[in-house]
Amino acid sequence: MDNTVRTGTESLWSVLGGDPALVDRVEYGGVSGLLPARLPVMDLARAAVAACSLAAVEHAGLPGPVRVDDGAVATAFVSERHLRVDGRAPVNFAPLSRFWRAADGWVRTHANYPHHEAALLATLGVPDSGPGSVEAVAAAIGERKAVEVETAVYAAGGLAVALRTPGEWAASEQGREVAARPLLTRERLDEAAPRAGSGRPLRVLDLTRVIAGPVATRTLALLGADVLRIDPPGNPELPDQHADTDVGKRTAALDLDRPSDRRTFDELLDSADVLVTGYRPGALDRFDLERPGLVTARLSAWGDYGPWGGRRGFDSLVQVATGIAAVEGSAEEPGALPAQALDHGTGYLLAAAVLRSLTEQRAEGGSRLVRLALAQTGHWLTDSLPRYSPERYLAESEGPLGRLRHALSPVSYEGGPANWSRPPGLAGADAAEWLGG
Repeated sequence: MDNTVRTGTESLWSVLGGDPALVDRVEYGGVSGLLPARLPVMDLARAAVAACSLAAVEHAGLPGPVRVDDGAVATAFVSERHLRVDGRAPVNFAPLSRFWRAADGWVRTHANYPHHEAALLATLGVPDSGPGSVEAVAAAIGERKAVEVETAVYAAGGLAVALRTPGEWAASEQGREVAARPLLTRERLDEAAPRAGSGRPLRVLDLTRVIAGPVATRTLALLGADVLRIDPPGNPELPDQHADTDVGKRTAALDLDRPSDRRTFDELLDSADVLVTGYRPGALDRFDLERPGLVTARLSAWGDYGPWGGRRGFDSLVQVATGIAAVEGSAEEPGALPAQALDHGTGYLLAAAVLRSLTEQRAEGGSRLVRLALAQTGHWLTDSLPRYSPERYLAESEGPLGRLRHALSPVSYEGGPANWSRPPGLAGADAAEWLGG
C-alpha cells in the first residue's frame, strides 16, 4: 500500500488526539480496487475503520497489530445491500426517494419514513402514494425550480435537496461554515469523575437512527458494550434498517413525552456511561440529557451551526448538496458514491471518538462531548484526502517531435533514473550503430 493509504489514517488519528506512534500498528491488505469512484472513497473507508480499530486496541490495552482488510471494509460499507431476511433482499430506498428533474436542475428527495413521504406529497399537492404517485411527483417537481422545491419541502417537515456543484456549495453560507471547522470536535466539559470502569460492561444509550449512528453503536456492541437503543413507539426504525444495524444491541420503545417513560429513560441515563444521539440539532434539548461523567457523542447531517444547523438530513442528501453527486456524475446528470460512505465512515469515526474519549477520561476524568456531522466528513473526502491526479505522473520535454507530454515510468527505486535520458527522435532517422562506436 502506498503512502496515501497511511495518510488518511494518520489524519484521522491526529484529529482524535491519538498517539502518532500507534499508527505503526496498522497493517493493510486485501483485494484492491474496491468501492471505485472519482473521489477517494476507499481511502476514507479504510482510514475510518483503521482509526476505529486503533481506538479499540488502545482502550482495551492490547498491543495489536490492527489489520485492515479492504475486502472486509468494502463489504461492511455496503452492509445494507448484502442483508437478506429469509432470502429476501432489503428495501434500501422507497420509490419516492430518488433524483427528480426540476425546471432548472435536479432535486433529490428522501421519503423512506412515512412522515417524510407524507410531507413531500402534501407540499407537492399529490394526494397519496398509490399507483401513479411517482409520475405525479415528477410532474410537480418538473414545474418548479430546484431550490424552491427544497425550501418548500423542508418547511413542511420533509426532505429534499437541490443539486449543487462543489463551487456552489463552497460559496454558500453553510458550505463556508463547514469548511471553516474541523472534521470533528472533542470537548472536556468539567472535572467530573468518569462513570465507566466498574468492571461491568460499558453502558451505551443509543438515540440514533438510519445508518451512521447505528453503525457506531453496532461497533461498540461488537466490542463488548451493553447497547440499549431507544425509539419512539409511534416511529420505529424501518424493519430492514433495524435488521442490518441493530445487531448486537437491545432495543426498547419509550415515549419521552409520557411521564412514566421519561422517568424510565432518566433512570437509564443516570446509570449510562455513553450517550449517542443522531437526531437533528436541538430536537432533544428539552429532555436535559447532560450528566456528570457522561461521554456524549452528537451526530448530525449538516452540523449544529449555520443556516442549515437545524435541518434533518441523510447521506444521499448531503452528497447532493455538497457537490459530491455532481463530481461523481455531472451537473447535467448527477451520480452517487458507490456506498453510503459518509454514513458508514462517520459511524466508524464516531465509535473511535467515543473510545478515545473513554480512554482519555479514564486517565484525566471529566464529562466529554464529541460532535460529528455528515457534511464535515463529506468535506474531508472532497478537500482533504489525496486524490489521484495524473499530472504528478506526467512529464514534458522538447525534442525532434516537438513539445511532448508523456507518462513517467512506474519503475522507481532509490538511486534510479527519474526519466529517460532522451526524447524520441524522428522515426528511422538514427544511424544503425551503437553509441560510442
